[in-house]
Order: sequence, then structure tokens, then C-alpha cells
Amino acid sequence: MLKQLLNTKEAANYLGVSKSFLDRDRCYDARIPHIKMGTRTVRYRLTDLNAFIEKQFRRSTSHKVAS
Repeated sequence: MLKQLLNTKEAANYLGVSKSFLDRDRCYDARIPHIKMGTRTVRYRLTDLNAFIEKQFRRSTSHKVAS
């Protein structure tokens, strides 16, 4: 069965970024949706991670991201 909820370390590995990148994103930008479960537990849905990846697609270095 495919795991649908990933912890921060697993999500970071999936995206190819550091855990601290996701920690900072939650505190400041919140570009990647996350689920807060309890006081300290954070999970990421695989569908949200894939949607974030799709939003990052650019045709050139000058291509702007649509908001």
C-alpha cells in the first residue's frame, strides 16, 4: 500500500530538499500545505507534495510562477 502521509524527513527526501527547508517553509512561507497533528506532529500529503512540484515547473529561468 502506498503511504499517503509523510513525516517531515520523508517529505524532504521525496522533494530532494533539506528538512530545515520544510521547517522554514512552515514558519514563514507556507507554500507547501501540511497537516498539524497534535502539538508537535506534522505530516505532508503526497498529493500536496506532487502539486508543489508541478507548480515549480518553468520553461526558462525568466519564467514567472503564476500565483
